Amino acid sequence: MGILFCRRLSTNRKRYAKTHRKDNLHSKHPLRFDFCSGAFWHFTADLSLKDAAYTSLALAAHTDNTYFTDPAGLQTFHVLSHTNGAGGASLLIDGFRAAEILRSESPDAFNDLCNIKINAHSSGNEGISIMPNQPFPVLVTTDASQGAAAPEVIQIRWNNDDRATLPVDSPEDITRWYAAARKWVEILRRPDSEYWVQLEPGRPLIFDNWRVLHGRSAFTGDREMCGGYTNMDDFLSRWKTLNFPKDEIMNYV
Repeated sequence: MGILFCRRLSTNRKRYAKTHRKDNLHSKHPLRFDFCSGAFWHFTADLSLKDAAYTSLALAAHTDNTYFTDPAGLQTFHVLSHTNGAGGASLLIDGFRAAEILRSESPDAFNDLCNIKINAHSSGNEGISIMPNQPFPVLVTTDASQGAAAPEVIQIRWNNDDRATLPVDSPEDITRWYAAARKWVEILRRPDSEYWVQLEPGRPLIFDNWRVLHGRSAFTGDREMCGGYTNMDDFLSRWKTLNFPKDEIMNYV
């Protein structure tokens, strides 16, 4: 599914940040720099940034960074503490599985989410207006010219809260896209699509942001979290160099 839990990590924010930076793939540029929070972020429900994550509200399933041309590949969440309250369970959904269900149950909707491109943006904070360099579809697939019998979904780009305009050529495209999006959301909301887990201090979660949608239930009390992003290219580079000899890697260059 693309998720990993770590065990027995420090709940001291500064110590955890140091560990995260040190162990984050040892790449040239290991941590993705976020325009609001820097390379390593820390937040509570204080609305210090104009973002729904900085509240105690429930968040629907989504992927992060749809407003970036190249969304982060891996994402880390670590609950440092949660006192005087309850709730805040994390929702995880295998987006690739959901896409295959959509392809099976509604091929037309699948094709529309693969082909109709939409804009995304992040413009809520002062001095910030981020958009990708071009519109992208919700379901990014391999090039059909590569000879595959059917396009393979390689990235999910879905965040209804950051969605912008539909730069389409005809009103029919708008109607088709919304019908496809409605079917997509219905699949995401099925109980057998959802995996709920309560994050705990000292047990960070790492997941594939290109595949796994995440959300949370509402919560009460004081909840402190931290985390960070890793570029997909950096992750794949480190995975290759840890698992294969250099000569073998170079055969595919």
